[in-house]
Amino acid sequence: MTQADLAARMRTTQTAVARMERPGANVTIKTLSRALAATGKELELSARPRKPAVDVPQLIRHMRMSPAERLAAHQVAHDNMRALLAGATSDG
Repeated sequence: MTQADLAARMRTTQTAVARMERPGANVTIKTLSRALAATGKELELSARPRKPAVDVPQLIRHMRMSPAERLAAHQVAHDNMRALLAGATSDG
């Protein structure tokens, strides 16, 4: 379907359809719904829970540690990272 065809079905102009198709266009849900309806489609929106941005089980494990245990675990992780980085720079 061409922009002109869609514009005719939406009762708007080809220029308006071209603006909707531009990268970064901020098309409203109402306009998008109209465009889809003009093509025989229906807009369907849904929401679902987002995955946490952190490793929750690891966070729980660390919160169960004493401050001294967390510090020791951090030191081990720090030492491991330094060893990895030293190996990466010597390999290159």
